Amino acid sequence: MSEKHDDELLDWEEDPVVVMTDEEGNEYYYREELVIPVGEKRFAVLVAMDTCEDEECECEEEVDVFIARIDTDEAGEDVYSDPTDEEFEEVSRLYEELMDEEEE
Repeated sequence: MSEKHDDELLDWEEDPVVVMTDEEGNEYYYREELVIPVGEKRFAVLVAMDTCEDEECECEEEVDVFIARIDTDEAGEDVYSDPTDEEFEEVSRLYEELMDEEEE
């Protein structure tokens, strides 16, 4: 494992990691970049983690980003769910506003 990759793993450990599984059972790893509260609900901005181990790897340059609603199950654990269309639009707008403020 390269030193660059080791540093990336350390960065991953600072943010919660969310594992998403598709219909075929494939697992994808996302870093919880930001949690945005909207009313009583919380939403996470999840950014795909680069899993390339080879420095010569030609991974997609486009970053995979998801917005997920954070619900709590009966055991008190966070569960990431798809937001409604309205929730998605509201969180997207708030996220864009935060990013605009950060750029200023």
